[in-house]
Parts: sequence; C-alpha cells; structure tokens
Amino acid sequence: MAADRLRDLSQPIDVSLLDATVAAFYGTGSKEERAHADQILRDMQNNPDMWLQVVHILQHTKSLNTKFFALQVLEGVIKYRWNALPVEQRDGMKNYISEVIVQLSSNEASFRSERLYVNKLNIILVQILKHDWPSRWRSFIPDLVAAAKTSETICENCMAILKLLSEEVFDFSRGEMTQQKIKELKQSLNSEFQLIHELCLYVLSASQRPELIRATLSTLHAFLSWIPLGYIFESPLLETLLKFFPTPSYRNLTLQCLTEVAALNFGDYYDVQYVKMYSIFMVQLQPILPPTTNIPEAYGHGSSEEQLQDIENFHDLVRPQIV
Repeated sequence: MAADRLRDLSQPIDVSLLDATVAAFYGTGSKEERAHADQILRDMQNNPDMWLQVVHILQHTKSLNTKFFALQVLEGVIKYRWNALPVEQRDGMKNYISEVIVQLSSNEASFRSERLYVNKLNIILVQILKHDWPSRWRSFIPDLVAAAKTSETICENCMAILKLLSEEVFDFSRGEMTQQKIKELKQSLNSEFQLIHELCLYVLSASQRPELIRATLSTLHAFLSWIPLGYIFESPLLETLLKFFPTPSYRNLTLQCLTEVAALNFGDYYDVQYVKMYSIFMVQLQPILPPTTNIPEAYGHGSSEEQLQDIENFHDLVRPQIV
C-alpha cells in the first residue's frame, strides 16, 4: 500500500508518492481522501526519524507544499531535539540549509520565483542560530556579511535574515529560550554589530537597487531600538537616513527608522545631534507636507508610496524632545 511505503523510513522516501499525498491533502478531492492523506502525513511527522529524510525530499520535489511539509518536520526537530542530535548531523543540516539559501538568493530569477521557499529557509536558519550561535557558530555574522558583499540579491536576503534574527532575539524569544540564552544572543549581536552597521551604511551609500535599499532600511528599523547609541549618533547613519526621506519609495521606511531614533532615551549627551536631525527633517518635510495641509484629505488622495502609513509615528517624530 502507498501509505505503508511512505511510513517505511528504512529507505529513501518515494518523493513522487509524497507529492501525491500532499496534493491530496491540499486538493479538492473527497473529505475521505483528504482525511486519509492527513493521517499519513501526521504519522510521518510523528516518526522521530522522519527528519533524516528532509534533505532527500527537498532535493527531489518541485512541490512548494511538499517542501513546506519537510521544513515543518525539520522545524519541530530544531525546536525540541536539536541539542540532542550528534554534531555531524547538526552541522550537515546547518550547512545544507545555508548552501540552499545562498544558491537560491544568488540568482535574481530564482530569488524572486522561490521567494516563499527562501523566506521559510531563512526562518529555519534563524531557529538553528538560536541554538548554535554564538558558541557553536562563532563565524556566523562575519560569514553572513562576507556573503552579502558577493551579490546584491544575496545581500538583500542577508538583510532579511538579520531582521529575523533581531526580531527573534528581542521581540519573540520569550518562552522559547532561557533568559541566559537571550542575554548571550543580545551580547553577541551588540559585540558584532559593527560589521552589520558598516554593511548597512555601505549599501545605503553605494546601492542603486530599490529592493535592497528597502530591505536595508527595514533591517535597520529592527535594530535601532537596542543598538549602542554611538552607532546612531557618532556615525553618518542619521545623515544617510535623512537623504532617503524625500524619496517617496523610501519615505515610509525612513520615517519608521527616524521615529525609532526619536523614541530613544539618551539624556542630554546627544542633544546637538538630535537637534540637527530634527531641523533637517523639518526642512525636508515642508515641501512634502506644508503646515496648511489637511492631513486626512492628503492621505486619502495620496498614492500608496506617498501616504504616511503611521500618523502616530509621524506625530512622535515631529514633536521635539529638546526643550
């Protein structure tokens, strides 16, 4: 029977049969057919050795749903059993995921067409990082930055990975990691942020690629609330951000970054830099949103690029902190 063949993991799984089963689960067949496929997939997922078939499945299927099923199996292993696996198995899977990400993101066509798959692989990589970095993967940030410099599409995806990492450590980690592990990851991100900072500044000063610039601004937004203040006020970062605000396609992301800076508590030490940022911003704002503008009306008639997506953030930024 087909079900028995899929449940037998003593040999490489029949990927075409798995594709058909996954298709039946997501398909428009009878309720009984979907229920039968669901039971087979659950049985496979509950088998502790199923994850050993993940690479074989990913290498031989063209079905996105089947790839996602395999990665769901892998995600469960990373979450609950990763540290108990032999080093060779952990390293093998880590290297494979990294190689597939680089392969797919190094080519413009595959990067766009396989974007959902790449995004899921990025999530898997960050889940591995939460266990292995920094103690078992000390070179991760230098390796990532080095890879980012080889191609603009790889760089764009590296920005996505960095954003995910920041969000996982600072926003979504509660309940999934010990406080000691969270502290360790935060310290590692702080200590290695110089490389990330230099990469972001380089991209924003040198790239003409809109997708990459937007990805970099989005990544900076995820980091700005916690990085050491010197990276913001003692570098060209604010000046660079302000250059992007007048451009409609970058305005919303730049506004989010500037609002994040405006919300920081930095005492009186950086007052001069803050006043300069505020003054330049207000000058830039005048032609975009004159004081006489009816904001609700302007918002209603503006294009998606021209609309200020977060009026509360806008108000936070233009309300000066310096008295």
